[in-house]
Amino acid sequence: MNDIQTLTQQVLAAFFLMSFVLGVISQRTHFCTMGAVSDVVNMGDWTRARQWMAAVGVVMIGFAALSGSGQIDASKTLYAGSRFIWLSTLVGGFMFGYGMVISSGCGNKTLVRIGGGNLKSVVVFVVMGVSAFATLKGITAVVRVNVLDAVALDMPTGAHLGSWLGPVLGISPDLAVVYAGFVLGAVFLALALRHKDFWRFDNLIASVGVGAIVVGLWWISGHVGFVAEHPETLEPVYVATNSGRIEALTFVAPVAHALDWLMFFSDKSKVLTAGVVSVVGIICGSAVSALLSKTFRWEGFANQRDLANHLMGSVLMGVGGVTAMGCTFGQGLSGMSTLSLNAFVAVAAILVGAVVALRQQAARMEASYCG
Repeated sequence: MNDIQTLTQQVLAAFFLMSFVLGVISQRTHFCTMGAVSDVVNMGDWTRARQWMAAVGVVMIGFAALSGSGQIDASKTLYAGSRFIWLSTLVGGFMFGYGMVISSGCGNKTLVRIGGGNLKSVVVFVVMGVSAFATLKGITAVVRVNVLDAVALDMPTGAHLGSWLGPVLGISPDLAVVYAGFVLGAVFLALALRHKDFWRFDNLIASVGVGAIVVGLWWISGHVGFVAEHPETLEPVYVATNSGRIEALTFVAPVAHALDWLMFFSDKSKVLTAGVVSVVGIICGSAVSALLSKTFRWEGFANQRDLANHLMGSVLMGVGGVTAMGCTFGQGLSGMSTLSLNAFVAVAAILVGAVVALRQQAARMEASYCG
């Protein structure tokens, strides 16, 4: 039993340290999916979008290498399953994408902003966490499970691209996922790196660095943290994860779990998990980076409308992130690396929701200016 406790502590420490580094990178390079979409829509600037594409490429290739070499079992990840919950990911993704625009950033960006002194993001953190927990186990969970999750396609060989590609290529679905991961990852990398102006230190750190961190966490959770036979249950287990499965990075449900852990700290059944320490790690990494670079500053709401937008966006992100099974990191990087069909639908819906919100913001600003 002591060995399990030691291993759990090691996994938690690794998640904290790598999330700390992610916080530093995100704060220094302004890596942000919402910011990337905003740059494209409002300025036609694809720099941060290429950072995201390159990061996706790195994670896809890394995950394919880990699963193909037997380092991790792809069927045991948080995103593995036979149900293609297309309606949940579509609706939840759109809600999250719209919400992240009007609340000034996705889950990761919210944590980074907190580290930099943004008090608005503290409010977003709390409201998003409460909304997420309600959608995990509370009132909105009833709607999610009975209305949205009930609409699904059952895919016995797995709700991932391999289920479609395997029969076409004449190979097993699991092997098809590995091959497709290498190919799609290379395509994403090529799309990002083919532009010479992208080859700058900040861009490469933001893309390759973020991607490598997610790959590293896949390996830590799925390989280092795997115990073939727990001494108490005699069952295989992945230590330190809230789901009991292999996890990498996602930031909506972990924010809810972090609030739950803080509020019920004295309850011995509430333990630290990889997701919770990742939340703390990013805030700490961003704070250290902001203080060292002298960019830390307190920031509050400009007016009542600003507060209202952030409150509404926080609720949409909390409900939408859980409904879609992840955020821009959870589905956009971690989920897409597994080639989950749910992840592809969720990401597409997030992007559409973000574009709609950005277009509405631009229209309101133009109307206000003309008025």
